[in-house]
Amino acid sequence: MTRPDPFTTPDPQAVERSRIVDFARHAGLDGTDYTGLHHWSVTDLAGFWGEVWDYFGIEAALPYEQVLAEERMPGARWFTGATLNYAHHALRHLTDDRPAIIALAETGTAYEVTGKRLRAQVASVAATLRDLGVEPGDRVVGHLPNTPHAIVAFLAAASLGAVWSVCGQDYAPKAAADRFGQLEPTVLIAADGYLFNGVAHDRRDAVLELARALPTLKATLLVDHVGLPWPARPYPTLVVPWEDAATRTEELVCAPVPFDHPLWVVFSSGTTGLPKGIVHGHGGVLLEHLKTLGLHSDLGPGDRLLWYTTTHWMMWNLVVSTLLTGATTCTYDGSPAPLAKPDTLWELAARHRVTVFGTSPQYLLGMAKFGIDPSAYDLSAIRVVGCTGSALPASAYPWVRDHVGGHVLLASISGGTDVVSGFAGSAPNTPVWAGELSAPLLGVALAAYDSAGRPVVDRVGELVVTRPMPSMPLCFWNDPDGTRYRDAYFSVYEDAWRHGDWITVTGHGSVIVHGRSDSTLNRNGVRLGSADIHDVVERLPEIAEALVVGAEEPDGGYWMPLFVVLAAGVTLDDALRDRIRDAIRGGASPRHVPDEILQVPGIPHTRTGKKLEVPVKRLLQGTPVPEAVDPATVDAPDLITHYARLGAARRGRAG
Repeated sequence: MTRPDPFTTPDPQAVERSRIVDFARHAGLDGTDYTGLHHWSVTDLAGFWGEVWDYFGIEAALPYEQVLAEERMPGARWFTGATLNYAHHALRHLTDDRPAIIALAETGTAYEVTGKRLRAQVASVAATLRDLGVEPGDRVVGHLPNTPHAIVAFLAAASLGAVWSVCGQDYAPKAAADRFGQLEPTVLIAADGYLFNGVAHDRRDAVLELARALPTLKATLLVDHVGLPWPARPYPTLVVPWEDAATRTEELVCAPVPFDHPLWVVFSSGTTGLPKGIVHGHGGVLLEHLKTLGLHSDLGPGDRLLWYTTTHWMMWNLVVSTLLTGATTCTYDGSPAPLAKPDTLWELAARHRVTVFGTSPQYLLGMAKFGIDPSAYDLSAIRVVGCTGSALPASAYPWVRDHVGGHVLLASISGGTDVVSGFAGSAPNTPVWAGELSAPLLGVALAAYDSAGRPVVDRVGELVVTRPMPSMPLCFWNDPDGTRYRDAYFSVYEDAWRHGDWITVTGHGSVIVHGRSDSTLNRNGVRLGSADIHDVVERLPEIAEALVVGAEEPDGGYWMPLFVVLAAGVTLDDALRDRIRDAIRGGASPRHVPDEILQVPGIPHTRTGKKLEVPVKRLLQGTPVPEAVDPATVDAPDLITHYARLGAARRGRAG
């Protein structure tokens, strides 16, 4: 197979200045050779992760006895004997008046939280939690927007050895309680509301309802964020105003905990069934995030990261970890593209000299489709544009080059809440191929497996990880014997983590993501990736968004419809249908051409922006709504009824 030319190649001067090259030389290796560096990182796990520990100067109260005592999945034992604290490492650089956090809003307003002030607030809230009876292992939960309050609350809980979990305030009280109720939390921290598309959403009643649904609470801390007064009401717990909790004069003390002490619980999307609580540890997250942010994103003191996220997406956890590198993190409260000013994020990035800008494919494609030109602003400080949530199509790469800057490293990343990090992406010393992820990340023994469990190259296979990572989950919450954990990742291949994505590992070392393997299209025995179709169709100016699914039918037939959301003023007529089919035939293959093309009012997503391919398929097949998908977990719940009706109508015609 002919090796394609890269879209961009590394700038030798930038490579020479990068932390990943400095790290490699610190380890006695040639940092300009990413392939060799990666090979070492996955064949000598103890050597690699020990070097990460040393390079970033991990400060342990008790030293480790062995980097990797047991190499098994699940159950690998990392840095045995060590005690440390994530919050200590997040705050150790923050001793002066340089900004640790820049709080941004869709209105364009901003304020800075200095390192000194952040340390003081964390110390104060930690003392408040301690006075409320919070002890190591207790759970503290947040119902909060993406503002500095959430970071302060998390670090305060972590400093005590308490376990943190958070979700955004667009979650209904029941959906939040479905998550938090499993944890039996001691303290709830919640805000009066959040901003989105020019509206301040009042969540005071929702907070009260949530508090009443959590019988284990001892106290609720109430945050004033959007300026709505908290009425005097009978809360089921002690109520503490955030101002009282965060303005005490206290000394910061971070309790040393074992390397694998639980740090936080993040939840699966919960689109079907109760969301799974995924538990990660202090040490594993600390090392994984230093590697990902410090080496792959080249973050360090003086840098600034702005990555659009909500608090219930794993990217929030990664954004907080910017502090581990000594860089400044930006929070953002609002819509990524407010109707009043869709380019707000770019303007804020320019104004605050952001060096790493993170977003989603949907955002970049939307910017291109609607003619928004970020180059109207001075984006010269941006070195990296990170993109995750789904595969970034090849069509977006020239747009970023032309409208953000040719100097920018466009880093398409694939990972997951499960490891709260990435599996594949880019680095300052990797080439970039349009539509591809440059390489597996350091320390990730990634492969594509065929159905017999054999690694394949230049062929589609299951994404697997064949050796342990420090940030693999410690466990699932309420899964004492590990049955659900093993079923989730090790039920197909006993010796490898199966993530559930279809990928191709190319002959030149890159990774192509084709979509979720549980939503794979299987037409006449040929597996097709839905992302390949979405990429082609969503390039058409007439199409705002698309979703293709393949549904097995009771009579043994197979129905593969393509649902399209049209751009304003466009009509889905026979001519447009023909254009769509021709584009798919030429851009993917004749097998990818759908059976029908249907106009819909919208495409449903999880609250982290992923298309609900499997739930829509199940709705079309007649699965009742509560079993197919929990509407509370969907960004636009009304759309669920629409797809259920489409399925019922088709079954009615067939009957």
